[in-house]
Amino acid sequence: MAEILDLKKLITFKKDNISREMLSDKPEMRVALMCLEEGQELKPHKAPLRLMMYCVEGKGEFIVGDETIEADEKTAILCDPMVPHGFKASKGDRLVVMAVVTPVE
Repeated sequence: MAEILDLKKLITFKKDNISREMLSDKPEMRVALMCLEEGQELKPHKAPLRLMMYCVEGKGEFIVGDETIEADEKTAILCDPMVPHGFKASKGDRLVVMAVVTPVE
């Protein structure tokens, strides 16, 4: 049975902190949607998981290890396990990121 995630209906913003919603939480794969107002950020952190950060809309700075990547809509950034990663909404822009994580075998 298919699960459909209509991101247009799921995007919501909060003024005081990142809006985070877990869209799917299964052992094989977790999908989260994060909506950031201008200047909000998810500080770099590590996890023992494989990660894809997909920029749904807006523009931001994505941090992967020592790299800072400017990315905008329809860009996917892949990150290996235990590599620090995070992102920040650019000045003058909101940012919507869908994060997909899978366990490492």
